Amino acid sequence: MDNITLMITAIALGADAFAVSAAVSGGLDQVTFRHTFRLTWHFGLFQSLMTLIGWFGGAVISEYMQGVNDWIAFAILTGLGVKMILESKDSEERIKSYDPTRGWSLIGLSIATSLDALAIGVSFSLIGMTIWGPAAVIGLAALLMTFIGTRLGKKAGAHLGEWAERLGGTVLICIGARIIYQNLTS
Repeated sequence: MDNITLMITAIALGADAFAVSAAVSGGLDQVTFRHTFRLTWHFGLFQSLMTLIGWFGGAVISEYMQGVNDWIAFAILTGLGVKMILESKDSEERIKSYDPTRGWSLIGLSIATSLDALAIGVSFSLIGMTIWGPAAVIGLAALLMTFIGTRLGKKAGAHLGEWAERLGGTVLICIGARIIYQNLTS
C-alpha cells in the first residue's frame, strides 16, 4: 500500500472520531484541556491498538467479528446518544456530575470509533502488509482529527447552548445509524 492510500485510509478511519469528538465537546458546558487530552489520547490510542489487534488476530478475529462489529458500534453510539439527549433536560445538574470524556463512557466511545480499525488491521494482515507504521499513522490521524473535532465542537456548543447536548446525542445516534445503513447496503 502506498503512502497516499494509507493517508486516505487513516483519514477515513478518523472521520468517526472527528464527528464523535465534535458532538461530545459541543455538549459540554466548557471544554477544558483535560477533556481535549482525554478524547484525543484515547481515540488515537484505540485506533492504533485496534489496528494492531486486527492485524495480529488476522483471519481468526474476522470470522467472529463479521457483521457484528457494526452492531456493537451502533449499540454503543446509540446508547450514549440517547443518554446525552435524556440528560440534557437536567443540564445544570448533569454538568456537575457527568463527563462523557471520563470512565466507561470514554472507553465506550473509544471502542465504538475504532472498530473499523480492527477490520482494517485484519485486512492488512490478510494482504501480508507490515503493521507498525500504518498503525502509528492511523492512530496519529485519529488523534489529530479528534483534536480538530473538539475545537469545532467547542465553538458550536458555545453558540447552541443547552441544545448542543441534544444535537450531540442526535449526531451520535445518526453516526450509529449510518454505520448500520452502510452494513446493510453493502
